Amino acid sequence: MSDFLKILTRKNSLRKQCQELSVSDLEKVISDLTVITEDKRAEEEAVAAAEQAKLEKIESIRKSMLEAGVDISDLMSMVGDASTGVKKKVGPKYRIEDDEGNVHEWSGRGRTPLAFQAYFDKGFTKDDCLI
Repeated sequence: MSDFLKILTRKNSLRKQCQELSVSDLEKVISDLTVITEDKRAEEEAVAAAEQAKLEKIESIRKSMLEAGVDISDLMSMVGDASTGVKKKVGPKYRIEDDEGNVHEWSGRGRTPLAFQAYFDKGFTKDDCLI
């Protein structure tokens, strides 16, 4: 919590900070805070109204789907993984076999795996291990 907010939300701290202000200065501060409060309240009401409108549209779509005999799972199967926000795994582009016979695969993205770095340090290139 910032110092300013601590002062504003604690009556004794606020009183201490306002000791040097005149009554007209305090009335100006109260007037400004009232305007800010009204603006903030209007913003919150607008957000709530937009959310309510969105919920009403969703309910309307749901009713239309029920009337048409369409289930949400039908839509999800048509959309696929795009709606879940999950990135698809990139397949390997490079493959090598180390000295122990272990096979290592790499998509070519991100940091170079240690096995591939050791392979490249021996004088080989990425082109040598393309799949």
